[in-house]
Formats: sequence, C-alpha cells, structure tokens
Amino acid sequence: MRNLLIGVAVVIVAALAAGFFLLQRPGETHAALDAAYASPASKFLDMGGGVTAHYRDEGNPNGRTLLLVHGFSASLHTWEKWVALLGGEYRMVSVDLPGHGLTRTPEGYQPTIEAYADYVEAFAAKLELAKPVVIGSSMGGNTAWQLALRHPQRPAALVLVGASGWPDPRIDDAEEPAIFKMLRNPVMGPVLRRMDNTPMVRRGLESTFVDKSMVDDAMVTRYVRFSRAPNNGDVLLAIMTGDRTVATAEMLAPIKAPTLILHGRQDNLVGVDGATQFNDAIAGSRLIVYDDVGHLPHEEIAQRSAEDLSAFLHAAFPEPAAGAPLAAAMAP
Repeated sequence: MRNLLIGVAVVIVAALAAGFFLLQRPGETHAALDAAYASPASKFLDMGGGVTAHYRDEGNPNGRTLLLVHGFSASLHTWEKWVALLGGEYRMVSVDLPGHGLTRTPEGYQPTIEAYADYVEAFAAKLELAKPVVIGSSMGGNTAWQLALRHPQRPAALVLVGASGWPDPRIDDAEEPAIFKMLRNPVMGPVLRRMDNTPMVRRGLESTFVDKSMVDDAMVTRYVRFSRAPNNGDVLLAIMTGDRTVATAEMLAPIKAPTLILHGRQDNLVGVDGATQFNDAIAGSRLIVYDDVGHLPHEEIAQRSAEDLSAFLHAAFPEPAAGAPLAAAMAP
C-alpha cells in the first residue's frame, strides 16, 4: 500500500509539473512589443540606472502640459481617449513607469511609490516640463500625490483619478479581483508570473469596469504581453508584495496645488471612501464621483470625464499657456 501511495503521488506531481510547463507562456522581447504597441508618437529617453522611459508627447505643443501617469500593470495606452479629446488644446505627455509597458527596466529594479514619484520628477526635468498638470490613475494617482509632496515645485495642479494610497479595509473582500490576491501570495505569485494567466487578467480587467464590454481581446492581450516584457513580471510581483506608505490627513496637508479628484462610485479596486478622504485632506480640492462607473473613468466615460477635467483646468488657469488659444477641443 505504501508503494502504491508513493506511486500515485509521483504520478500526480508529474501530471502537475507537466500541466505547469504546458501552461507556461514564453517571455516577450522588446522588439516584438515595440512592433505591436509603439506608435508614431513613441519616444525613448535614457533615465540612467538601466531604465529607458517610453513616452509619447502629443497634442498642442503650445498648450498647457498635462503629464499622465498610469496605474498598476497598465501603460500609457490607458490615456489614449483623453489624448484624442483634449489634445487640441493641451500638450499631452504620457509615460510608462518602470516595469510597465514599453519602458526598459533592468533586472533587480526595486519599485516603490516614492521611487516612481522620483522617476516622474526626473522625467519631467529631462523634458523641461517646468509646471505640468500631473494626472495619475490608481497607483499613478498615488505616485502623483507623492510627487506633490516630494517635489512640490513641479506640479501646477494635481488630478487624482481613482487614486490609491489610503488603507483599504476591503483588501480581503471577495470584491477584489482574484488575480490580485493570488499575486500577493508568496507561493502563487511567482507561479502565476510564469503561467498563461490570460483568463484571470480578463476577469481582473472586467472587474474594473461597470460596462464589461469595454474589455476586448486586444486590451487583454496588451496587458498580458506587457506583463511578460523583460523584467516587468518581477516588478509587478514586487509591487504587489512590497510595503507601501499609506496616506494620512497630516501627510497630505502640505499639498497646495489645485487638485481635482475623480472617482467611480462602483470602483472595486480603490474604494470611493478614499476619494472622500483625499478631498477632506487636501485644502481647496474638488471631488467628482461618477455613478455607475468603475475604476477607470478616463476610459469608461472618457468624454464626460475629459469635460470635467477641462472645466477644472479652465477655472484653475483662466489664461491659456503662451501661444495656445483657449478653444474647446471636444465635440459638443
């Protein structure tokens, strides 16, 4: 009987191992990803330390500069709708964070929100973006408010879209996408990084929208392929398992830049209570909560959210940037 049990165990382990190797996906190359996802506007900038930033500089070159920072596992592609809607009036500069999109990231890169804030600051300095409006989605919003604290001279204004940073009591709730829970697991995280997790990525993306039709095959494929770029998977796993500095009212009190907070009421990733906390902590901020909208209002309700952003910017800066007529760029 003992030999039989050992034999069964060996068969099970062998079957699991075979299944694991069958489910693995090969890594991506930068050349293949560039061919698929770089655009004519794509540029690359040596940031030092082995990091080469992928970014786009689009829209009205004479307009006020909007510096766009995406969230966890996303890329600058998340801003494409806003770029199309607002680019007639504003200079739209979007950038991939290290470990994301087409940015080249060295092996062993240690991601923290503070490091990302310093990266965005260094990127803005290299491009001589003196006083951009810094806009961040989700983890990019966390990066944006950390930037405003660490480098207060940089942002002319701050826009937090579904921004993270506050302790979230729902972290273990069933509402959180399963892939995020599993990525944080010290055993499952490294395994998932090597397996074909396309179905879980799809479910995770669908959970970020109220309108599930927003998630198509092209979006899912882009997220999966970027997660398999050289060293991106290691960075994503490190973010999920690493510690973060959480926001407090006292910490955020020094922020003086005009601030707009946009949040979907049905956001399953970052609770809407966090938006209220940002609004209470940042003096003079404006909060807009969208009913029947999820985690990415700049994608799910691009036209409406872009109009709200434009109205905020016109109120904060009544005079246009030099050489940029204050004309409506969006269709009525």
